[in-house]
Amino acid sequence: MSGFKNESQFDRKLKSIINEDEVAKLIKKYKKLKKFKKSNIHAVNQLDGRKDIIQELMDEYMENK
Repeated sequence: MSGFKNESQFDRKLKSIINEDEVAKLIKKYKKLKKFKKSNIHAVNQLDGRKDIIQELMDEYMENK
């Protein structure tokens, strides 16, 4: 990485414990949300002005931003 002095001080190996079951659950939920976002039902909800799970997540994100 150029621009950083004393690069040799950093250990480039990341050491963390990740629960693979939780990651699999998150990936599954993400894929379901992406599929719903592409669906016609989501498009109709947007046109009607109804709030669905995607809009609620976006609102929550904007509040925490």
